[in-house]
Amino acid sequence: MAPASNALVELLARHVPRDDKEREDLSRMRLFATSLGEPFSRAQAEAHFTGSAVVVDPTGAKVALLHHAKLKRWLQPGGHAEAGDGGDMEATALREAREETGCRVHPHPSAPRPLDVDIHTIPVRKDEPEHRHLDVRYLVVAEDPEALAHDPAESFGIQWLSWDEALARADEAPLRRMLQKAREAVGVEGTP
Repeated sequence: MAPASNALVELLARHVPRDDKEREDLSRMRLFATSLGEPFSRAQAEAHFTGSAVVVDPTGAKVALLHHAKLKRWLQPGGHAEAGDGGDMEATALREAREETGCRVHPHPSAPRPLDVDIHTIPVRKDEPEHRHLDVRYLVVAEDPEALAHDPAESFGIQWLSWDEALARADEAPLRRMLQKAREAVGVEGTP
Protein backbone atom coordinates (compact mmCIF):
# COMPACT_ATOMS: atom_id res chain seq x y z
CA MET A 1 0.00 0.00 0.00
CA ALA A 2 1.30 3.46 -0.91
CA PRO A 3 2.23 5.87 1.94
CA ALA A 4 -0.72 8.14 1.07
CA SER A 5 -3.07 5.16 1.36
CA ASN A 6 -1.51 4.21 4.71
CA ALA A 7 -2.15 7.74 5.99
CA LEU A 8 -5.76 7.51 4.79
CA VAL A 9 -6.25 4.16 6.53
CA GLU A 10 -4.84 5.63 9.77
CA LEU A 11 -7.01 8.75 9.45
CA LEU A 12 -10.17 6.69 9.01
CA ALA A 13 -9.18 4.33 11.85
CA ARG A 14 -9.21 7.23 14.36
CA HIS A 15 -12.52 8.76 13.28
CA VAL A 16 -15.48 8.32 15.63
CA PRO A 17 -18.85 8.31 13.81
CA ARG A 18 -21.91 9.99 15.29
CA ASP A 19 -24.84 8.02 13.85
CA ASP A 20 -25.67 4.80 12.01
CA LYS A 21 -25.31 6.37 8.54
CA GLU A 22 -21.86 7.75 9.34
CA ARG A 23 -20.86 4.45 10.99
CA GLU A 24 -21.88 2.50 7.88
CA ASP A 25 -20.18 5.00 5.55
CA LEU A 26 -16.98 4.93 7.61
CA SER A 27 -16.89 1.15 7.45
CA ARG A 28 -17.30 1.22 3.66
CA MET A 29 -14.70 3.99 3.33
CA ARG A 30 -12.20 1.92 5.31
CA LEU A 31 -12.72 -0.94 2.83
CA PHE A 32 -12.38 1.39 -0.18
CA ALA A 33 -9.17 2.87 1.27
CA THR A 34 -7.51 -0.54 1.02
CA SER A 35 -9.26 -1.96 -2.07
CA LEU A 36 -9.11 0.90 -4.58
CA GLY A 37 -5.97 0.91 -6.70
CA GLU A 38 -5.94 4.72 -6.79
CA PRO A 39 -8.26 5.94 -4.03
CA PHE A 40 -7.68 9.64 -4.80
CA SER A 41 -8.16 9.38 -8.57
CA ARG A 42 -11.27 10.31 -10.52
CA ALA A 43 -10.28 7.40 -12.78
CA GLN A 44 -11.74 5.08 -10.15
CA ALA A 45 -15.15 4.74 -11.75
CA GLU A 46 -16.99 3.21 -8.78
CA ALA A 47 -15.80 5.60 -6.07
CA HIS A 48 -12.99 7.95 -5.07
CA PHE A 49 -12.06 10.06 -2.07
CA THR A 50 -12.94 13.74 -1.94
CA GLY A 51 -12.35 16.45 0.64
CA SER A 52 -14.68 19.19 1.81
CA ALA A 53 -14.84 21.85 4.48
CA VAL A 54 -17.33 23.63 6.65
CA VAL A 55 -15.98 27.20 6.48
CA VAL A 56 -16.73 29.51 9.40
CA ASP A 57 -15.89 33.15 10.02
CA PRO A 58 -13.33 33.94 12.79
CA THR A 59 -16.09 34.38 15.39
CA GLY A 60 -17.71 31.04 14.53
CA ALA A 61 -21.08 32.78 14.21
CA LYS A 62 -21.38 32.43 10.42
CA VAL A 63 -20.92 29.55 8.02
CA ALA A 64 -20.38 29.76 4.25
CA LEU A 65 -22.53 27.63 1.96
CA LEU A 66 -22.39 27.66 -1.81
CA HIS A 67 -25.12 26.90 -4.31
CA HIS A 68 -23.46 24.10 -6.27
CA ALA A 69 -23.77 24.58 -10.04
CA LYS A 70 -23.89 20.92 -11.06
CA LEU A 71 -25.88 19.52 -8.15
CA LYS A 72 -28.11 22.60 -7.70
CA ARG A 73 -28.00 22.31 -3.90
CA TRP A 74 -26.62 24.38 -1.02
CA LEU A 75 -23.44 22.62 0.14
CA GLN A 76 -20.08 23.12 1.79
CA PRO A 77 -17.05 23.77 -0.45
CA GLY A 78 -15.28 20.61 -1.54
CA GLY A 79 -14.08 18.49 -4.38
CA HIS A 80 -11.64 16.02 -5.82
CA ALA A 81 -8.17 15.26 -4.54
CA GLU A 82 -5.33 16.41 -6.79
CA ALA A 83 -1.81 15.05 -7.13
CA GLY A 84 -0.39 18.10 -5.33
CA ASP A 85 -2.39 17.17 -2.22
CA GLY A 86 -0.23 14.06 -1.82
CA GLY A 87 -3.11 11.94 -0.56
CA ASP A 88 -3.62 14.29 2.42
CA MET A 89 -7.38 14.74 2.78
CA GLU A 90 -6.98 17.82 4.98
CA ALA A 91 -4.84 19.42 2.24
CA THR A 92 -7.60 18.63 -0.28
CA ALA A 93 -10.27 20.18 1.96
CA LEU A 94 -8.19 23.32 2.60
CA ARG A 95 -7.36 23.78 -1.09
CA GLU A 96 -10.99 23.32 -2.12
CA ALA A 97 -12.14 25.75 0.58
CA ARG A 98 -9.66 28.39 -0.66
CA GLU A 99 -10.61 27.87 -4.31
CA GLU A 100 -14.36 27.92 -3.74
CA THR A 101 -14.59 30.76 -1.19
CA GLY A 102 -11.71 33.06 -2.18
CA CYS A 103 -10.71 33.19 1.50
CA ARG A 104 -7.50 32.24 3.26
CA VAL A 105 -8.37 29.32 5.55
CA HIS A 106 -6.81 27.24 8.28
CA PRO A 107 -8.04 24.21 10.25
CA HIS A 108 -10.22 25.03 13.25
CA PRO A 109 -7.91 24.55 16.26
CA SER A 110 -10.23 22.46 18.44
CA ALA A 111 -12.33 20.52 15.91
CA PRO A 112 -11.84 16.79 15.37
CA ARG A 113 -9.84 15.96 12.22
CA PRO A 114 -11.76 14.91 10.28
CA LEU A 115 -14.99 16.42 11.51
CA ASP A 116 -17.24 14.05 9.55
CA VAL A 117 -17.27 11.45 6.77
CA ASP A 118 -19.97 10.71 4.23
CA ILE A 119 -20.54 8.64 1.12
CA HIS A 120 -22.87 10.21 -1.41
CA THR A 121 -23.85 9.31 -4.93
CA ILE A 122 -23.02 11.66 -7.79
CA PRO A 123 -25.57 11.28 -10.59
CA VAL A 124 -24.64 10.33 -14.14
CA ARG A 125 -23.60 13.22 -16.39
CA LYS A 126 -22.74 13.27 -20.06
CA ASP A 127 -19.01 12.91 -19.36
CA GLU A 128 -19.05 10.49 -16.40
CA PRO A 129 -21.09 7.59 -15.01
CA GLU A 130 -22.86 7.60 -11.67
CA HIS A 131 -20.29 7.14 -8.92
CA ARG A 132 -19.71 7.67 -5.22
CA HIS A 133 -17.76 10.39 -3.46
CA LEU A 134 -16.08 9.19 -0.30
CA ASP A 135 -16.05 12.59 1.37
CA VAL A 136 -13.71 13.40 4.26
CA ARG A 137 -14.91 16.64 5.88
CA TYR A 138 -13.09 19.24 7.98
CA LEU A 139 -13.95 22.40 9.91
CA VAL A 140 -11.91 25.41 8.79
CA VAL A 141 -11.78 29.10 9.65
CA ALA A 142 -11.74 31.88 7.05
CA GLU A 143 -9.06 34.38 8.04
CA ASP A 144 -10.48 37.07 5.75
CA PRO A 145 -14.27 36.57 5.59
CA GLU A 146 -14.73 39.83 3.66
CA ALA A 147 -12.96 38.14 0.70
CA LEU A 148 -15.84 35.65 0.25
CA ALA A 149 -16.47 35.19 -3.47
CA HIS A 150 -17.61 32.33 -5.66
CA ASP A 151 -16.22 30.78 -8.82
CA PRO A 152 -19.02 30.95 -11.43
CA ALA A 153 -17.71 27.72 -12.98
CA GLU A 154 -18.34 25.91 -9.67
CA SER A 155 -21.34 27.58 -8.08
CA PHE A 156 -24.24 29.95 -8.61
CA GLY A 157 -23.26 31.88 -5.49
CA ILE A 158 -21.91 31.71 -1.97
CA GLN A 159 -23.17 33.31 1.24
CA TRP A 160 -22.32 33.76 4.88
CA LEU A 161 -25.27 32.36 6.83
CA SER A 162 -26.21 32.05 10.46
CA TRP A 163 -26.18 28.48 11.75
CA ASP A 164 -29.98 28.39 11.77
CA GLU A 165 -30.09 29.63 8.15
CA ALA A 166 -27.50 27.06 7.07
CA LEU A 167 -29.33 24.22 8.80
CA ALA A 168 -32.58 25.34 7.17
CA ARG A 169 -30.94 25.02 3.74
CA ALA A 170 -29.48 21.59 4.50
CA ASP A 171 -31.62 19.21 2.46
CA GLU A 172 -30.32 15.89 3.78
CA ALA A 173 -29.53 14.32 7.15
CA PRO A 174 -25.72 13.90 6.64
CA LEU A 175 -25.36 17.60 5.76
CA ARG A 176 -27.36 18.59 8.86
CA ARG A 177 -25.26 16.21 10.99
CA MET A 178 -22.01 17.75 9.72
CA LEU A 179 -23.26 21.31 10.25
CA GLN A 180 -24.45 20.45 13.76
CA LYS A 181 -21.04 18.94 14.60
CA ALA A 182 -19.36 22.09 13.29
CA ARG A 183 -21.70 24.33 15.29
CA GLU A 184 -20.91 22.38 18.46
CA ALA A 185 -17.16 22.55 17.76
CA VAL A 186 -17.22 26.36 17.48
CA GLY A 187 -19.38 26.61 20.60
CA VAL A 188 -22.38 28.39 19.09
CA GLU A 189 -25.62 27.37 20.74
CA GLY A 190 -28.97 27.19 19.08
CA THR A 191 -31.65 24.81 18.08
CA PRO A 192 -30.30 21.63 16.42
